Amino acid sequence: VQLQASGGGLVQAGGSLRLSCAASGRTFSRYTMGWFRQAPGKEREFVAAITWSGGRIYYAHSVEGRFTISKDHAKNTVYLQMNSLKPEDTAVYYCAAGVEAAMGYDEYDYWGQGTQVTVSS
Repeated sequence: VQLQASGGGLVQAGGSLRLSCAASGRTFSRYTMGWFRQAPGKEREFVAAITWSGGRIYYAHSVEGRFTISKDHAKNTVYLQMNSLKPEDTAVYYCAAGVEAAMGYDEYDYWGQGTQVTVSS
């Protein structure tokens, strides 16, 4: 399984970015695709997740209403649209895949390499 995250960058507070996670290597019908982030000196934290087939969606309270997770079956890609970005959203963002996973870090088996998001004030 390979997960390739992209789309990070530098943006001013209030701006937007869209992250992409291209998945390959197996059938993901039973998988949940998630996004986590890790800021310097902090633990990796859950951001959002979506089940590949059923469309169940989870968000961390800190991003609900600002971030939107979605998927494109044809492209085997999951997206994280991030709006109204804040400096505290600055982190390395990782995509992950796990069978019937939800919001727990240890529920995910496969991880992408991470993409840096920096929000300036």
